[in-house]
Amino acid sequence: MKLKSLNWGASALRKLAMPLAAIALGSGGSLVWANANANAPSAPSQTDLAVTAALKERLPRTQVSRVNCQVVDGVCEVTAGSQLFYVDRTARYLLIGRVYDMQTRQDLTAVRLLEVNPDLLVGGAAGSRQEAQEVETPRRGVNTPAASGAPRMMSLAALPEAGGIVWGASSGPTVTVFSDFRCGYCRALSGVLETMNVRVIERPISVLGSRDLANQVFCARDRRKAVKAAYAGAPITDTRACDTSPLDANERFAREQGLAGTPVIVRSDGAVIEGFRPREVLEAWLKGARS
Repeated sequence: MKLKSLNWGASALRKLAMPLAAIALGSGGSLVWANANANAPSAPSQTDLAVTAALKERLPRTQVSRVNCQVVDGVCEVTAGSQLFYVDRTARYLLIGRVYDMQTRQDLTAVRLLEVNPDLLVGGAAGSRQEAQEVETPRRGVNTPAASGAPRMMSLAALPEAGGIVWGASSGPTVTVFSDFRCGYCRALSGVLETMNVRVIERPISVLGSRDLANQVFCARDRRKAVKAAYAGAPITDTRACDTSPLDANERFAREQGLAGTPVIVRSDGAVIEGFRPREVLEAWLKGARS
């Protein structure tokens, strides 16, 4: 089966009159067009098990919770915590985007994401400019199952300072962000933080198999520039070999803390927000920091 990847915005989805909620995976999601088989088996097939085994070798730091190779011919749907991505049946090629069934006019990725995490819902199919903006810029989207739980505190004292990539305003309040450079919500959050008077300590963790990319950013001569390039999908040209063991410490800490998704935002007093939040929410949250 031949796959074609296209960039579609909310207006295009609106023209198709999608009879389901629009789910934002970041600004301008990539759609994979295919014919789908809706009768997915409940028990893992031999192919599912083989792909699961291959993913353990290729993405050892990603905790895969489910593989389903019966949804779309030639493509396997992979659930990792509350993240969703796709691979071919050899687990060699990874696809990050949305699968859309043109025959039934159904966004299969949106349906699965709602099953995995209902908090991803941002509203019905866009019917106005304001709603379209809600789709293009996620305002309530989160990638972690604990996003709506009780307030959480987290001490970062055990983390080495070297594992953080510092950017933003040097005089503003400090926030630490555990992120994945292939995470759409992390990209959206990075854009929001750029507009705020905050000092950001970004600590990359590999949730979507992005460790190689994190290494490039971490070893770049200009890390701030490299962070922007990574989120934009642009090549990082000024990187070189360096000691990336501080990134190992980030990922070890994330596993110990049970961080299954990104972004995770930690305030200076240890208060935690899991998932994307808009600027007004973050500004109010930062003002509540205990000195």
